[in-house]
Order: sequence, then C-alpha cells, then structure tokens
Amino acid sequence: MSDIPRRRLGSTGPEVSALGYGAMGLSGVYGSADDAESGRLLHQLLDLGIDFLDTADVYGQGHNERLIGGLLAQRRDEVVLATKFGAGAESGLGRPDNVRTSLDASLRRLGTDHVDLYYLHRLDPTTPIEDTVGAMAELVRAGKVGHLGLSEVSAATLRRAQQVHPISAVQQEYSLFTRDLEADLLPTARELGVGVVAYSPLGRGVLTGAIRDIADVENLDERRTRYPRFEEESLRHNIELTRPLRERADALGLTPAQLALAWLLAQGQDVVPIPGSRRIGNVEANVRAATAELDPAVVAELAELFPAGAASGERYTPAGMARLDR
Repeated sequence: MSDIPRRRLGSTGPEVSALGYGAMGLSGVYGSADDAESGRLLHQLLDLGIDFLDTADVYGQGHNERLIGGLLAQRRDEVVLATKFGAGAESGLGRPDNVRTSLDASLRRLGTDHVDLYYLHRLDPTTPIEDTVGAMAELVRAGKVGHLGLSEVSAATLRRAQQVHPISAVQQEYSLFTRDLEADLLPTARELGVGVVAYSPLGRGVLTGAIRDIADVENLDERRTRYPRFEEESLRHNIELTRPLRERADALGLTPAQLALAWLLAQGQDVVPIPGSRRIGNVEANVRAATAELDPAVVAELAELFPAGAASGERYTPAGMARLDR
C-alpha cells in the first residue's frame, strides 16, 4: 500500500486519503468502460491507499452506485464512501421526502446500510436549504449517514446550511483552470471549518498534458455537448494554456497531471482532489502527487500562470450553469 497522507474533511468530517477518486467516468461519461475492468480498478485503488470514493445516484442512472456496491460487498470497512442526490433539472429534488427516498434507493444500489458522506448535488431553488439539510440531518441521527456535504453552492447558502447541521465538505470544481471558489466560498468554508473536495481537478483531462490537439480528445462530440470548454476555439486556447504547465512539470520530473494535483494539494490541508481515470496506470501516477513537495515559489508561479478566468469557455452549458448556486 502506498503511503498516501491523510486529511480530515473539515472540523467535523471523516479522515480520508489526501487524494480521493471520482468514479463518474466508470459509467461511460467520458467514453466506454468495461465493468469487469472497473471492478478490478476499484480494488486496486484501495490497495494503493486511496479510500475516499465519490459517486452519485445520477451517474449512469444508478449504474455507478451498483458498480461500487460490488466493491463494498467485499471491502466495505476499507472505504470512506460519498454519494450525492438531487442533480436533476426538475424542481423539488431538495424536498425532505425526496431526501429520504433518494438515500434509501442509493443504499439499495450500493448494498450497504450507511454512507459516510451524503451530498446535496445541486441546490433546489424551490426548497429552502434549511429544509433540505434538516431532512439530511435526520438521516445522520438515524445512523444511515455519517456526515453531510453540499456541492456547487454559494458562500451564503453554506452559511445558512451550517446553522442547521454541521457541513463537513463542499464539493466544487477546482483546478488551475477553475479557481472561482477562491474569491468567496473557500474563505467562508475555512471560517466555518468545512473541507473542500475538488472535482475535475485535471480540467476534465486537458491539464494532464495528454491532450495536445483536438484530435486527442476521446468522445469529443459528447464533451462538446456537455462542456463548452471543449468547443473548438475554446479547446485550442485551453490546450495552449497547458504548455507552461508541461514545461514546469518536465523540469521537476513530474507529469503535468502530477504537478496540477500537487498544486491543488498545496492550497491547504482542507483541500482533497478527487481525480477520476479508467486506467490504473494513470491512478498510480496520480498517487505520486500526494507526496510531492512543491517549492512555494512553484506554487506561486503556477497561480500566476493560471489566474482565475484564464480558461476559455463556460464550465457547463447555459442550462447547466443555471443549476449552479452562485
């Protein structure tokens, strides 16, 4: 097992591996995936020391949770399990009755009696956050949930939620390409003792350095449909942005992905990235980032090379952006 450092999610949350794993890609989001290979990869994650696994009921319409359930059937005690609910576009998903039924459905698919961290995936604009978190808190008291989290929320929403029940983590997109949360949400989370789980920490693959031309993007048409940063003009700009990252990584004996993850980890002990890959070789390489010691001058230089707003294109389509609480 690798000596991956461990971090605590906020002042009240669980202790997890400093590098987690986002499992969404195992359900065909970025290209085809083989369930048997995915099952082996999940076991290898634990063997490498990565025990913080992130899924959601919406990934593959339940497929992702069932896949992880196969791992849990054999190694539940080794996993810090996070799942999410409430990502759909329809209103009312944050209602207390939906909170309870969503968790019960997730538990059935996962084949377990509890989750360690339960997130609201997107804020329901028709339901006060106090009502949603209040219902989630009932699940904690019932022993079905260990800790609570929110995803893609504003600092104001986080403050309101924290008054109802301790929030252990906020899950937000955070990378050298996406630094919006640094202005308001990150300082608020630190003030309140809430950890930050960084999803898409490698810019959906562009920051790995493996994409040097549009033709290098797997499943390009689908990514363009979902993520405007993969539209041709924006993608060319964003690929060019990675040139200095590749140069700095080469000089340090790291891959661009390792350097991008190490930069995120250097932002504070309260930040836990959850990169996802269908290839175990990439996961093994990512693990090195958890122990890489970056000189503060390198951390500062990368921050200057990738200022907030440097990436071209919105993170999501207009419909997707409308679902974010900003």
